[in-house]
Amino acid sequence: MRDQQQDQEGPAAVRPLEGFTVGVTAARRAEELGTLLERRGAQVLHAPALRIVPLPDDTELLAKTQDLIADAPDVVVATTAIGFRGWVEAAEGWGLGEALLERLAGVELLARGPKVRGAIRAAGLNEKWSPASESMAEVLDRLLAEGVSGRRVAIQLHGELLPGFVEALRADGAEVVGVPVYRWMPPEDIGPVDRLLDAVLARGVDAVTFTSAPAAASLLRRAGERGIREEALAALRQDVLAVCVGPVTALPLQAQDVPTHQPERFRLGPLVQLLCRELPGRTRALPVAGHRVEIRGHAVVVNGVLRPVPPAGMALLRALARRPGWVVSRADLLRALPGAGRDEHAVETAMARLRVALGAPKLIQTVVKRGYRLSLDPHAATDKYGGE
Repeated sequence: MRDQQQDQEGPAAVRPLEGFTVGVTAARRAEELGTLLERRGAQVLHAPALRIVPLPDDTELLAKTQDLIADAPDVVVATTAIGFRGWVEAAEGWGLGEALLERLAGVELLARGPKVRGAIRAAGLNEKWSPASESMAEVLDRLLAEGVSGRRVAIQLHGELLPGFVEALRADGAEVVGVPVYRWMPPEDIGPVDRLLDAVLARGVDAVTFTSAPAAASLLRRAGERGIREEALAALRQDVLAVCVGPVTALPLQAQDVPTHQPERFRLGPLVQLLCRELPGRTRALPVAGHRVEIRGHAVVVNGVLRPVPPAGMALLRALARRPGWVVSRADLLRALPGAGRDEHAVETAMARLRVALGAPKLIQTVVKRGYRLSLDPHAATDKYGGE
């Protein structure tokens, strides 16, 4: 009934991420990110690359909290709202909540951004300063300008030490105490991470999202354990988009020469909006047999209508699209088919299914005794769409 109604009203608009598959490595807020992506049409491959140590069980956080209560720092830097709230709630569970808040009320308390500032005020405290940029670089500049030599600086961490931040303070003479709220550990079930890595190698995902530096480092570490690190890096450098929520998250990837994309605002919403621009912008739109054909990750948009295509068909279509209008032999197409063996009949079978999936059989022309070609429109500039 719905299809009939759409036929009467015209095709539904293709959502920006329809036809694309996106890997999500987040542990925290993974469901929220996945929902945002799915609403825009993406297929989501969930692969939490980390798990969070439960706060009540975190003996290291307990020890650091007791130490700061006993030996007051001069400065406390709060970096994340969830981390600051979690720290206070954990202290309350240990019977140290009141003592911690009293200690924090008597120190120079800095907040990285508006969310953590709100968490500080909700706890009945007041921050001394917060940067307009929400940047830890600006926090560092302020501390160094004030002078930190001989001062004790506590940093509420969220996952791992901030690269360069701690080293710069120590180099200037500060005693730095890291407060490890929400420490990361490898996931208990490594299967989803392995499936994501397999998909990256097979180019079965179009993008992988990262919301923390530890998650990026964990994914690369697992690739190394499996002996596929270089292959995974090659895919991320060229074919699979690496999208990070911010510059700190991107550091483990950039250290391996992986180009990363980041939104201007370091939030999930802008990250998804970035994907909505970048992935469609990477697709090829070709004028073929009087139709406009846009090849996406696991689907094709023909004249504004999304056409899901089986993996074998997508492999053939990509091989044809590398040189649209040129004949591609059955032998070359057979090599492009995943796991097809040596029987060229597999090409004919996959090609027949591809034509049905596209809904326009004349898009692909059979050239007798030679192979197949995309029927590129005669007026199209073939050099524009030509070979690699």
